Amino acid sequence: MKAKKAANGFPVVCVGGSAGGLDAYTRLLRHLPLDMGVAIVIVNHLRTVATQLHEILPRFTGMPVNLITERLDIQPNQVFIIPAQCDLHILNGEFRLKPISKPRGWPDVITVFLRSLTQHWGGKLIAVIVSGYDGDGAAALCGIKEVGGITIAQKLDTAKQPDMPESAIASGCIDFVLSPEDIAQKIAQIAHTVSRAEEGSPPSRSKKDHAL
Repeated sequence: MKAKKAANGFPVVCVGGSAGGLDAYTRLLRHLPLDMGVAIVIVNHLRTVATQLHEILPRFTGMPVNLITERLDIQPNQVFIIPAQCDLHILNGEFRLKPISKPRGWPDVITVFLRSLTQHWGGKLIAVIVSGYDGDGAAALCGIKEVGGITIAQKLDTAKQPDMPESAIASGCIDFVLSPEDIAQKIAQIAHTVSRAEEGSPPSRSKKDHAL
């Protein structure tokens, strides 16, 4: 039985990347407003190497940067980092960690998390695929669009390793192809639109929520 979607209205931005991702993450965070009412979740698909992003990225943003732990609440105006050797899920407004389901070959942790969001998050979803090898995340992008989310790929000539955004674009389910700086601007625009809509309209449930 599927868990009921958490009654959260704020948007979640999943930023997926790997090789060359640090350049994209820092350029993105430098240009993001600090008070958009959006949670930023960075899913870097390291398989065996412990992440240091939670120590590096606070230099580039005034938002709190958290290494995700089991049952950590997801909150707006914060940045969250997936730990290594884990699949990331969300349930009842909390992060859930499981042992990585694909320990050999290219991991698919971005795809796993995006699919969990479509099933268990009630707010706006924004999926961003940046620099990296392989095509993690691409298989979940059409599902993001099906629930009314927005999908963005890093512009190939701005990516240190274009394989991952190229695979995302090839899925046919990408709305925007932008540089990291322009991705930040687009996220801010979407967040502003969501905020204005919530101020002017009563709460409503999506078709997917009714189906659940």
